[in-house]
Amino acid sequence: MNQGSGEKTERATPKKRRDARERGQVFKSTEINTAVCCLVMFSFLLLYWKPFIEKTAELIKAYLGNVAASANTGKVTIQLIQKVSVELMIRMAIILLPILGVALVTGLLVNIVQVGFLFTTKPLAFQLERISPLKGFQRIFSSRTLVELAKSALKIIVLSYVFYREYRVLILQLPSLMRTELYTSFLEILKIASRIALRMSMALAALAAFDYLYQWWKYEQDLMMTKHEVKEEYKLVEGDPLIKSRIRQKQRQMSAMRMMEQVPSADVVVTNPTHYAVALKYEDTVSSAPTVIAKGKDYLAQRIKEVARENSVELVENREVAQALYMYCDIGDEIPEELYQAVADILVHVYRLKNRARGAAG
Repeated sequence: MNQGSGEKTERATPKKRRDARERGQVFKSTEINTAVCCLVMFSFLLLYWKPFIEKTAELIKAYLGNVAASANTGKVTIQLIQKVSVELMIRMAIILLPILGVALVTGLLVNIVQVGFLFTTKPLAFQLERISPLKGFQRIFSSRTLVELAKSALKIIVLSYVFYREYRVLILQLPSLMRTELYTSFLEILKIASRIALRMSMALAALAAFDYLYQWWKYEQDLMMTKHEVKEEYKLVEGDPLIKSRIRQKQRQMSAMRMMEQVPSADVVVTNPTHYAVALKYEDTVSSAPTVIAKGKDYLAQRIKEVARENSVELVENREVAQALYMYCDIGDEIPEELYQAVADILVHVYRLKNRARGAAG
């Protein structure tokens, strides 16, 4: 049975999410961007309405006046019309700059809120499947494409309904506008158009909220993992448990070998007598108290005692001291103050035995 197969039932791990983000696969709704930008832009336009209309009217009057004056004198040329058109577009762009600037800043902020700061070139990397006719055909008729088509159709229907409802109100106002002067009628129509655009933006925002939820759900579904993938990722990040166990075993063996090399230099080995063995060494020029240079339990305790006997290191049986040293001291630690007296008595006993042995030998 293929271990890589299986249903994707597990939520994405933090590593899977980081890798997806590095590839440019992020959770984002473009409808949110469009809706918020439109809402902010048309709301700002309502606030900026008066200076916008005044500047636009002055601009049109000035440039059309120049053309009309030139026409009266018969000096209208192609070069003059081109010059006036270019200047008119530049001046109009300057007037529209605050509105476009607000839309640009809003778009950037919405993207940052949704995605955060992210720069990656991986989505731009060449992929052969992008030019594959078969893959392209599959993308065209995929479920994602059908969903996007349904969303676009729904958006067109909703926005068309909002526009039609507002248009019906506008139709009723047209007769009254025909009796007013042209400039006033023009301003009123622009106001109505802006109001319609704002309400369409509000409808688009409502659709964007649903799209946001759908994009979140789709993103989570795309990142789902099988149990086998989770296990393989854990092995990749944390390491194979079997290999780690073998490494720890090797480390314990090497540590035990180094420890055994220190036993011959011990002053005494305190035993349980069978379950525990702790080797102590005291050098008054190096440390202020005896130091544990080896310790072990069961089999390792037996090995420590064997090495001690082979190297004529004294073995002293003291159940309480041996257990306390084993439990509260690590290799290389000085013994705790609570055991100073008990260990001192043991060392005095050992030194007396050594002195007697030397005297007998002499």
